[in-house]
Amino acid sequence: MNRFMIGQYGGFNYKKYHRDFRASFWGIEACLFEDEQDIENLVNLSKQDGFRIGVHFPLRAGVSPFRDALFLAHDEDTRQQAFDHIEQELDYLVRVQPEYILFHYPKPVILDDRADWKNWRFADSREFVYESQYSFEALKEKSEQLFEWLALKAEKYGFIPVLEFDALNAYVYESDFLESLFIRYPTIKCCLDTGRLYLQERTDPHFNARLVIRKYAKYAEILHLSTLKINEQIEHYKYPALPHLDPNEGWAPIEDYLRILKEENPDTRIMFEHRSDLISDEQLEACYQWVHGLLK
Repeated sequence: MNRFMIGQYGGFNYKKYHRDFRASFWGIEACLFEDEQDIENLVNLSKQDGFRIGVHFPLRAGVSPFRDALFLAHDEDTRQQAFDHIEQELDYLVRVQPEYILFHYPKPVILDDRADWKNWRFADSREFVYESQYSFEALKEKSEQLFEWLALKAEKYGFIPVLEFDALNAYVYESDFLESLFIRYPTIKCCLDTGRLYLQERTDPHFNARLVIRKYAKYAEILHLSTLKINEQIEHYKYPALPHLDPNEGWAPIEDYLRILKEENPDTRIMFEHRSDLISDEQLEACYQWVHGLLK
């Protein structure tokens, strides 16, 4: 379990830490902390207990009007503001010394015009654009600039840039341009999210989550692990992955996803991005043991 992580969202929750974390775990991923003292607590405890810190950008809440950096926006002012915001956070994070910093990609999300996205959650309309309004050439050009910039900042500040896949269109899953960037910039990694992948597969008839995992797992630093149930509607979002949750009943096929991950990249870290408050202590331990057994 030395590749396992838990998340802390909104602040440092000691109750969650003492219940969810295990001494053998690798670290904690932190996001959108609202209180400076919580950041201090996270840093101090990481030194005391010997775990590592990952940051799901941004670490601090309320610093920017957008949670995610819109570094692929058509509007140049918006793009520059995104890079400026990241740089400000990098300067701040020197004191935190995160092992990695994770950003959502692509942002804005490029949505396939053919699919129905009503179940996809966006905080602001500027966080997405339809494929018909964003060319493949524009994505390649702006992604190249992003990778080059992140690689330079990673060397300067000493962190691993991680791009967490948001909704993906055919530019990403049917071409090899993004793979070529991961190959050319090996210090930059990706993050796969099981809940998001499954949701898109059930939303977008052209999307195959297993094929995307197979294609990109070799470049993955992190897997965000949770499950959900989808039949007529979405149920139990961010639910912990448990062995009895049957894909035939609408649950995400977590065992299949983890099997592919093990085949392609057994060193990927597993961040349990689930609501552990929905289950008992015994079920939480069963979740950890099941995932550990599938990956060992």
